[in-house]
Amino acid sequence: MLVNLNTVIHDAYAKKYAVGSFNAYNYETVKGIIEAGIETDKPVIVAFGAKYLENMSLETVSALVKSMAENIPLPVCLHLDHCSDMDTVFRAIKAGFGSVMYDGSGLPFEENAQNTKEICRAAHACGISVEAELGSLASGSQSHEGQDSDQEAYTSPMEAKLFVDMTKVDALAVSIGTVHGFYKGTPNIRIDILQDINELARIPLVLHGGSGTPEETIEKCIRNGIAKINVNTEISSYAVDQSAALLSEKRPHFSVLSLKQSGYVKDVVKKYISCFGGMAAGS
Repeated sequence: MLVNLNTVIHDAYAKKYAVGSFNAYNYETVKGIIEAGIETDKPVIVAFGAKYLENMSLETVSALVKSMAENIPLPVCLHLDHCSDMDTVFRAIKAGFGSVMYDGSGLPFEENAQNTKEICRAAHACGISVEAELGSLASGSQSHEGQDSDQEAYTSPMEAKLFVDMTKVDALAVSIGTVHGFYKGTPNIRIDILQDINELARIPLVLHGGSGTPEETIEKCIRNGIAKINVNTEISSYAVDQSAALLSEKRPHFSVLSLKQSGYVKDVVKKYISCFGGMAAGS
């Protein structure tokens, strides 16, 4: 069944587990994410990034996810990921997304807050959840989300509280040392900053850059307010590697190669779902 973000992350926040948000680009990736949720009986977030609009329109991905999810008992949230264009956010709301992320983290604080507040007003009137971001992540290797020039800027706990109070946003993505893509060195995740943000903001927090983050670090993050974790690069990298191995061994029919893709996606998604904890969706 299709749900908004609040439906799944408030329980996660209260009970200290996280819901996985996994990037989708086409039918095969959507299928792999939803099948992983069904097989683990855990809710999933299908995240469609604004930069993939050249691959599918908002209306197409909404119709696709709706056709695959509306008649199953598993909670599935279709989420617009990392969108800095307000017009695109409003189009996603109209297209039927259950959640939208307005990313104004590159703007001055006041402008980010004002834009987010406007989006929250429109989205909440339609029963749609809103995620925003404060701070910025550096770009790791194989990232398809950030830029090489991106600089890490930790989220200020005091600004996080003020931002939440001003905007009434439903979830806040924070920067505590993770990166978009794979880590180029040993990660230094600032749990102390996360603890302070959680104590002040008191809403579900989001960790971007889940790929390659050590499991023990993920567990600490979840204990300190992280209720949604984004994973993208590891799924893509694994699917490409497995496809390359298959092509090196044989020359499969294109339909066979296509069918394999959803299985590769499912493998990685199931791995992270088990890491994020939580009770079965039907419990």
